[in-house]
Amino acid sequence: MSKVITIALYHRDFVSDWTYNVEAATIADLAEEISAELADAGVAVRFSREEDISVEIKGYGDILNSIRLRSSEGGNPCLGHVIGESPECDLPEDIRRGVKRLAFAPETIVPDAEHRKTCHNCGCGC
Repeated sequence: MSKVITIALYHRDFVSDWTYNVEAATIADLAEEISAELADAGVAVRFSREEDISVEIKGYGDILNSIRLRSSEGGNPCLGHVIGESPECDLPEDIRRGVKRLAFAPETIVPDAEHRKTCHNCGCGC
């Protein structure tokens, strides 16, 4: 494979009444599925569960921050940084979109210096 992207899932610490079901096994299965889809394009997708790093979750944007997309060329950006706003708050679709953007259009990812905050209308109250 010419490019390897790792989907890293950090520990999530829900600090409000708002919750979102995130299953590591589901994301691992999704990584295998995306890897099979992108294999002909030379992209392999892996999954890594990293419980030693914890992210406080107050809303959907924090869910996106708890997932990192790693590659040798793209560094270690969080999913939210890669995709920006999530119109549907559909995590599997957001992961799929982020992996494809990192694999095929990394130049479209906003530079780190932008420090933007995005509301995902998830009901968290931000």
